[in-house]
Amino acid sequence: MKRLFLALLISLFALSHNATAQDIPALTLEDIFQNRAYSPRGIRSLRWMSDNKTYSCIEENFEAQGFDIVQYHAASGKRTILVPAERLLPSDPADGTTPLYISDYTWSEDRSKLLVFTNTQRVWRYHTRGDYWVLDLKSGLLKKLGKHLEPASLMFAKFSPDSKKVAYVSKNNIYAEDLTRYVPEQLTHDGNDYTINGTFDWVYEEELNCRDGFRWSPDSRSIAYWQSDTRGTGTFYMINNIDSLYSQVIPFPYPKVGTTNAAVKIGVVNLENTTTRWFDIPGDPRNHYPARMEFIPDSEEVLIQQLNRLQNTNKVFVGNTTTMELHHILTDRDDAFLNIHDNIQWLDNRQSFTWTSEKDGWRHLYKISRDGTQEQLITRGDFDVIQIVNIDAKGGYVYYLASPDNPIEQYLYRSRLDGRGQAECMSPVEMKGFHSYQMSANSAYAIHEYQASGTFPQYQLISLPGHKTIRVMEDNSSVQQAFNKLGLAPKEFFRLQAGGVDLDAWMVKPAFFDASKKYPVIVYIYGEPAGATVQNRWDGYDLWHQYMAQHGYVVVSIDPRGTKTPRGREWRKSIYGKVGIVATEDHALAMKQLFLDFPFIDSSRVGIWGWSGGGSMTLNCLFKHPDIYHTGIAVAFVSLQELYDTIYQERYMGLPEENKESYLNGSPLHFAQNLEGALMLIHGTADDNVHYQSFEMLVDRLITHNKLFSVMTYPMRSHSINERKNTTLHLYRTMEKFWLENL
Repeated sequence: MKRLFLALLISLFALSHNATAQDIPALTLEDIFQNRAYSPRGIRSLRWMSDNKTYSCIEENFEAQGFDIVQYHAASGKRTILVPAERLLPSDPADGTTPLYISDYTWSEDRSKLLVFTNTQRVWRYHTRGDYWVLDLKSGLLKKLGKHLEPASLMFAKFSPDSKKVAYVSKNNIYAEDLTRYVPEQLTHDGNDYTINGTFDWVYEEELNCRDGFRWSPDSRSIAYWQSDTRGTGTFYMINNIDSLYSQVIPFPYPKVGTTNAAVKIGVVNLENTTTRWFDIPGDPRNHYPARMEFIPDSEEVLIQQLNRLQNTNKVFVGNTTTMELHHILTDRDDAFLNIHDNIQWLDNRQSFTWTSEKDGWRHLYKISRDGTQEQLITRGDFDVIQIVNIDAKGGYVYYLASPDNPIEQYLYRSRLDGRGQAECMSPVEMKGFHSYQMSANSAYAIHEYQASGTFPQYQLISLPGHKTIRVMEDNSSVQQAFNKLGLAPKEFFRLQAGGVDLDAWMVKPAFFDASKKYPVIVYIYGEPAGATVQNRWDGYDLWHQYMAQHGYVVVSIDPRGTKTPRGREWRKSIYGKVGIVATEDHALAMKQLFLDFPFIDSSRVGIWGWSGGGSMTLNCLFKHPDIYHTGIAVAFVSLQELYDTIYQERYMGLPEENKESYLNGSPLHFAQNLEGALMLIHGTADDNVHYQSFEMLVDRLITHNKLFSVMTYPMRSHSINERKNTTLHLYRTMEKFWLENL
């Protein structure tokens, strides 16, 4: 009956727009999410070689039922098999009867050995735990690391600079393994459920991108590493009710806003005596974040970046790993918040280094003297550096992504490292959209990825500086042709005025669009500092939105202030202390302008949906402006900001005891009594990021206020709600059904 009802609704929509059966497009949810009929191909695990003339990558070997690692000469295209799949066949049948599946691989510094990562397991968001094997390229010996350790327990294995050892983490302890004896040597012994060596707790991984928590010294004699003491951090519990007769409790340390963080410190362990010494970094280790640490090349010193808890001050120290002395050389401050950048490269024989800052109102690259007393602006202009691609000290240029003229796109630029001259655009300006690059160290070659709205990613090998295409590596022509045959309306980009501010937006119309008619609108939103939705690129949600457009909806997205776009410091930090407040009002004003600018939109039929921060924004919009937004779907949302983690929420909101009013006004839970239209709440019960608790607290509040709503919970699914059989298709079928019945 439900399927019949949906079919009837679709038929009525088609008839109302004078469509015939032949007009109904062939785009289906099964093709999008189950058959992957429109999934583009990429380039897997490419590595530029040290000669800057060749690169390696992984290619499937069907005959051997494995993968070859091959090398290509950039200029000539000559292909050489470096490691055939047959060489990765374990000698012991107990370890498998087919060649190792290569999840990732690393060459040793001297190119004599290959490290293969396989049998991987997910740790929170990423597959960072598994088995590692070393192939000696000369002898052909293939050995599994971690003898006698638990299978698939190794993390972040990497060669020592002298290529004689591999270090890794297992069960929160660090090990080193000599590649002549293959016997693990345990370097730390205090790792357990609450003491973490060489990796990090949940919040460091999620919010500071800290996963691999140790560094080899350049002389291969010691390892510097992070240690986290999570005692005192609140424990969150997830419950698995579906995989056994009795419930299984899954505990993990998770510091919620305003609560106690793990105490994190940095030490150095000597491989000869396995003794660790600790840096005495100033400040309470539970209220500061040692967010970055790297060895200065060819030295016994490390550069340490330490954020304060509010993340508006970044102190930089140089630490001597022999004497354990610390010298404070630089402090970067901001009235709002700072973001950590990984763009440091040492120049001038290690007498200066590159540094990213927004101190002049734009995100730029600077050169800082070793003692921190002198600085020079490298990338000049009223624009943001989006991402550093390559710092070519020998060639005298830094290559980076930027888009001075249009913040919804990105192109390759370069600037002289001496700061002279103007920024130079390297990408073809006629190719409007998103350009990305993986560049050789000498900047002579790059793998160029180009994509735009309606254009699947294309990969080319190019030469620089002329940006000449040498060969096409993957153009995704077959999937592009299949998409083009659908005859869908293109995504249209435009701007809306909201209280004197121009906001970027896009719109997708039905293929059978008729401007004389009125259409309901579905608004897709994110609206928080971690991302943006209005970008001229291929987006993972594009097919879903096109699918709904073919059911008679106009689909729209708008980026309010504070989103992650290259529009300058003031744009991004205007939301400081007001997450969920400024963006909600911006969006409501923009919607009113949308109704004026596009009279074919039916302002009495407005739906809104979003995921994670977009789910929170969906709720804020519905609850605060029920006159504008009439129905919505909130997925994996934060209903109360105090429920989220310390690092993210405090970065943008400050401490809750110092910003009580904004924490209240930015949390949709406090406005649930204003719900008027239809609402669907969707959440995974194993969401380690935004906890199912957030869902239950909002449900409880809505019940208290006698509000009726719909819910869908996905047992033992995480924040992405994509685990287990048929989940993704079921999720979007559920959303489709809700829109058809309620909008």
